[in-house]
Amino acid sequence: MKESLSIQQARKLVLLSQRIPPKNQAGSATAATLSAIEHLGYIQIDTISVIQRAHHHTLWSRNPRYKAAHLDQLLLDKLIFEYWSHAAAYLPLRDYRFSLPRKHALASGEQSHWYDRDEQMMKFVLNRIAAEGPLMAKDFEYTGKKIGEWKTKPAKRALEYLFMQGELMVPYRVKFHKVYDLTERVLPEGTDTTLPDPEEYARFLIIRYLRANGLGQSAEVAYLLYGTRPLVSATLEDMVSTGELRQVRAAGEIYYTLPASLELLNKPLARSKLKILSPFDNLVIQRRRMKALFGFDYLIECYVPRSRRRYGYFSLPILWDGKLVARMDCRAERNESLLHIHHLALEPTVLKTDALFLALRKELEAFLQFNHCNKLRVYRTSPAKVKPELQILINDLTR
Repeated sequence: MKESLSIQQARKLVLLSQRIPPKNQAGSATAATLSAIEHLGYIQIDTISVIQRAHHHTLWSRNPRYKAAHLDQLLLDKLIFEYWSHAAAYLPLRDYRFSLPRKHALASGEQSHWYDRDEQMMKFVLNRIAAEGPLMAKDFEYTGKKIGEWKTKPAKRALEYLFMQGELMVPYRVKFHKVYDLTERVLPEGTDTTLPDPEEYARFLIIRYLRANGLGQSAEVAYLLYGTRPLVSATLEDMVSTGELRQVRAAGEIYYTLPASLELLNKPLARSKLKILSPFDNLVIQRRRMKALFGFDYLIECYVPRSRRRYGYFSLPILWDGKLVARMDCRAERNESLLHIHHLALEPTVLKTDALFLALRKELEAFLQFNHCNKLRVYRTSPAKVKPELQILINDLTR
């Protein structure tokens, strides 16, 4: 008989597994950042910069002492590396060998790349880097017509292909532009580069996901990981039969969990702490999962035409009291040190706002500093009647 979890228990298990809201952490701030990356398994990289970019934001949500320089230092120390999870991401270097199945699939042609393969250009690019050292796309001059939907030049496409199939790595970035070098010059000596067999790879994906997320289904474990779903599904069943995993029922669906994860239910959750999350935060990135477990129907609207946006260009989910209670569309005007709150929209389930707004005020104080702002301006709330209450708190915050 499968154990049943209440929706409150399921949410608590997910949040404690995600380590959010964060607890006080011992050791250095940089070590806390590495711990967050190693526990979560990946941190998604994104280019949108209306506020601090997603990779910084997600880490700050787990480590209040986080600084952007931490990622640069961890890359230089070769404790993390840049590659692909379900999207571009920073990954723990200890997990390097589990990036190899995708690389081998791309190199062999088993999996297709979003760019066409140009062997001649790839050879040219690889030879130049071998001879000259690390290079960026801009180091390859090109005056012809750029190609494809993203209007990229042939050398850039070749660099990305070589990066994705594992012949190049990104040891660091310059002003957010990738610098490419030969993999053998980037990897630390002694790094395990043995290709995991399919079952070992599936077990890695399952255990990594469940440790970081508490509960999971096969589609969630295999999210945007090409060709992994059938093997993940079969391995989940095998691990249940051996007692390594348990099945539980929550929100009307069956989930898998690690037995040790259920012990987290005996620990407290910091419900009074509020967190303003990135749209690309590990907690919320799988939208169907968030709707099923948290009743939060979320869509990032920066990819939606302005006329069809309901909440705003870049609305940030807000976590409080173990629930996702609001979304806040923000933009940091850094030259004016001003954070604009274009729209704060509360979920219909929020009936009383006094405690919520007090928690939001406290988090906004830290969020302003994180975005290098000292002034705040609010334009719109939903419902509109709560704006005066919020405005009083904001006036006090920026006085």
